[in-house]
Amino acid sequence: MRGKGIKKSSDVIAFNAITYPPIIVFTLLCVLPFYLIVIGSFTSENAILTKGFALYIRDFSLESYMLALKNPLSVVSAYRNTFFVTIVGTFCCVLLTTMTGYVLSRPEFPWRNKLTFYFFFTMLFSGGLVPWYIMCIRYFGFKNNMHSLILPGMFSTWYMMIAKNFLKNVPIDIVESAKLDGANDFMIYYRIFIPVSKPLIATIALFAGLSYWNDWYNCMLFIQESDKITLQFFLQQLLNNTRKMLEVAAQSGIIIPKLPEQTLKMVMTIIVTGPILLLYPFLQKYFIKGLTIGAVKG
Repeated sequence: MRGKGIKKSSDVIAFNAITYPPIIVFTLLCVLPFYLIVIGSFTSENAILTKGFALYIRDFSLESYMLALKNPLSVVSAYRNTFFVTIVGTFCCVLLTTMTGYVLSRPEFPWRNKLTFYFFFTMLFSGGLVPWYIMCIRYFGFKNNMHSLILPGMFSTWYMMIAKNFLKNVPIDIVESAKLDGANDFMIYYRIFIPVSKPLIATIALFAGLSYWNDWYNCMLFIQESDKITLQFFLQQLLNNTRKMLEVAAQSGIIIPKLPEQTLKMVMTIIVTGPILLLYPFLQKYFIKGLTIGAVKG
């Protein structure tokens, strides 16, 4: 018995010695780009252009942060709008996709296969951007309304398919027992399916939250009032204005101080990705489990 324990321990040590170094190297390679971005954001524009990136700060400068946060009220407003759109949109997306997946996963629902094909068909074909834009402006009143940033991403067929495949794993006997006790479908969904679907909910919430957080396209299409724009679009406008200012100055022969275009991009990356990086570790275990379980059956 002692020999087996020693052999097992040596096998574990050998396995760790073989697997850990590549994992550590791969992790460092993944962390290195973001580390360079953080270092570059505190480096002067001239040092970046002349000497390139470095593992340490060569010429410390806060010029890019001062430019990005020059109007703090606009930044706070953009953050507020982004948080509102992300939270409300993610909640609605999780609710609609899980409820639809619950209905289509039930074998007693007679039209589940036809409706599944109907949803899947929309993943392959669409009406095009121009008809969609005209419909949103004329009939849904998307222009300069916050719901124009929420409704387009409130339902995803792909997320619904993940929910449907995940909820198939819930035993039918539990559902039948609940119905015998007098529970309706809403009660079964809320009392049975939601508690066992934490990995699924975390996965869809992370996907939908990232989609809402990174969205700037809908804001560009529908929002014209400055107090309703989101963070992504605000930072894109800031970068575009900086580029236009440099182009106009170059064409007119006007000498202006060099604006920190390259380091400004790094500052924007930090401002945008910070909250998501802080949120991801709390959802990681549910995210991985939800992906593996939701992909077992087609």
